Amino acid sequence: MTLPPRVTERAFARLAEINQAAGEAKGLRVAVEGGGCSGFQYDIRLDDPAPDDLVLEGEGQKVLVDPVSLPFLSNAVIDFAEDLIGARFVVDNPNATSSCGCGTSFSI
Repeated sequence: MTLPPRVTERAFARLAEINQAAGEAKGLRVAVEGGGCSGFQYDIRLDDPAPDDLVLEGEGQKVLVDPVSLPFLSNAVIDFAEDLIGARFVVDNPNATSSCGCGTSFSI
């Protein structure tokens, strides 16, 4: 059974800050693509919703997941983290069997 990903309040809050600074309301697209050092990689960017996207909403913001990426992100948690390597949106994915050190590439 495919469960939708969950988005933390911190991620929605950071997206709201980004959109406010930009003066526009874009969604945060979280997609999975082939490539990276572990087989798959995340593509996280600002985008407009597509008709077939899963739209997760919170704090007046939208996180977008396309139907092809959805099974790879089942039950994942999308968060915003600030640590030694910088501030970024991160995906805690229980489907990933391994990941690279930078956290943007994984295998299933």
